[in-house]
Amino acid sequence: MNYLSVENLTKSFGDRLLFSDLTFGIDLGQKVAIVAKNGAGKTTLLRCLMDLEQIDSGRIVYRNDIRIVFMEQAENLDENQTVLEAVFSHDLPEIQAVKKYNIAMKSGTEDEINDCFQEMTDLFAWDIEVKVSQILSVLKLDNTDLKISNLSGGQKKRVALAKVLIAEADFLILDEPTNHLDLDMIEWLEEFLSKSRSTILMVTHDRYFLEVVCDTILELEDQTIYKYKGNFSYYLEKKAERQEQLASTIDKARNTFKKELDWIRKQPKARGTKQKARVDSFEDVKKVASQRIDEDEIDIPVKMERLGSKIVELHKISKAWGDLKILNQFTYNFQRKERLGIVGNNGTGKSTFLNMIQEREAVDAGKVVIGETVVFGYYSQQLIEVDEKKRVIDVIRDIAEFIPLEKGKELNAAQFLEKFLFPRDMHYNYVYKLSGGEKRRLKLMTVLMANPNFLILDEPTNDLDIFVMSVLEDYLRSFQGCLIVVSHDRYFMDKMVDHVFVFEGQAKITDIVGNYTEYRKQIAKYDKAAKNESNPTEVKIKSSVITTPEVKVETKKEGKKLSFKEKAEFEQIEKDLETLELEKEKFTTILSESSSSNEQIMDAGNKLSEIVLKLEEKTERWMELAEFV
Repeated sequence: MNYLSVENLTKSFGDRLLFSDLTFGIDLGQKVAIVAKNGAGKTTLLRCLMDLEQIDSGRIVYRNDIRIVFMEQAENLDENQTVLEAVFSHDLPEIQAVKKYNIAMKSGTEDEINDCFQEMTDLFAWDIEVKVSQILSVLKLDNTDLKISNLSGGQKKRVALAKVLIAEADFLILDEPTNHLDLDMIEWLEEFLSKSRSTILMVTHDRYFLEVVCDTILELEDQTIYKYKGNFSYYLEKKAERQEQLASTIDKARNTFKKELDWIRKQPKARGTKQKARVDSFEDVKKVASQRIDEDEIDIPVKMERLGSKIVELHKISKAWGDLKILNQFTYNFQRKERLGIVGNNGTGKSTFLNMIQEREAVDAGKVVIGETVVFGYYSQQLIEVDEKKRVIDVIRDIAEFIPLEKGKELNAAQFLEKFLFPRDMHYNYVYKLSGGEKRRLKLMTVLMANPNFLILDEPTNDLDIFVMSVLEDYLRSFQGCLIVVSHDRYFMDKMVDHVFVFEGQAKITDIVGNYTEYRKQIAKYDKAAKNESNPTEVKIKSSVITTPEVKVETKKEGKKLSFKEKAEFEQIEKDLETLELEKEKFTTILSESSSSNEQIMDAGNKLSEIVLKLEEKTERWMELAEFV
């Protein structure tokens, strides 16, 4: 069942063409992501689909009688409303009933409360009440009486997200839903959207999100759309195949072009004397041969100043903001080529810690010692602060004309811009013409162009597309200095760091050896230990100690045994799970085979979704029964 049909959609701004003749469709139940480089028009496309941006030509058709909800990057909220009023500002009868019930419970009479109670019951709205409470709790919006005008940017983003999620829309359109969420929130949202029955179209740069939630990827490139029926891994594989085929086509066209060019040059200048068909063919070949494939890989053997034996030493440093403790008698020495990730909820002091390392923020007690050879490079969350009337290349040249490479080579500003996906035709653009993501990328380049040997990246993945992130990852793989990364991008953290500081609040810092995935495993292990041990467990790590709180022991329920019927169900579920896994493998293979037709791919995709749902349901039931086997 088709929910959205887009035909020959074209949009430009002045003389800049964003996309041309886009044609695609989205069906009931699909979870689709749009990926593209910054500035390619992802957000503009979503706004066009919502009729918030005028299109040049084409047609956008939605199925009748479906409820569509759009979450924009910029929060479109009424500053005078409270959090609760904002999330309930929908016209759904069930949501309005919950809203009235909440108001009555605060200030209504007994009769008003009874009337609202009955209305909630008649509309079966109690489930929505529970859902709203859960969403607000997870997104840490517990104080629902706060005015929107008093919230931070991140809190407003979470209110906008909560408003969208409780709407129970048939079709959700989300622009960067994971921005300003901490890691726990992102993982919760991932699970929420995976289980949602809503059809979803989203723009996101979170690659694990793309991997787990999405079953279709639309890539906006070269002003057109490429469709991939699968998750992020499938998209990467098939895109590589497409680029290989394109490269082969371009190579053949260039060989033909050289031969045809010789023929064209030898002919008389009067066009009428030439074979018109061959001339037309030459123009077609020229167009193909002139194509350029952007390479998202980077290999820059930068020659940086060597770090000495003393890098950064933290000697019993303490810091607090009022009652909030950031650090207490914290001691740590950074080593050469150290790759540290930092995670933790907002407000636990991550950015303050980074500022203290660089002596941008004074410590309350203790001492920070910085080695003489250390050159910091700091990418913060703030937007780039330069004259907006400057040209892009001049911003880079103001930092340095060249980056020194190994073996006496150099990389000039223009070459560096190209490496970070700024093509030559953008070098002399003014900064004010850049998109938000392009400005972030330019800021990142100003940090790297200074050739630091101690690099600190505070949320580098916000507003940077997956292609720029791939380039940055390639650059950092060959980086020989110290690296600190604060990020909610789990994919980036897994690839870049070898140990993680977990800021847990009130000066408690846990140091876990391994990447982000290892951190999550450790959390799961501690949770399991908490359920099975009655005494506190002390775990020693590099520079801090973890103490798990005392908890009640949860023992296996005694006296409960499986009935004959439940035993039979348990055995049958085990057989069903084996069968479903085989079917899942079969349809996954069909999706990944290049020989599969569009019809086969669509059919396999639909069946795979059903199988995954059945697997989840049966696994959950198996775990319930397994407790008593």
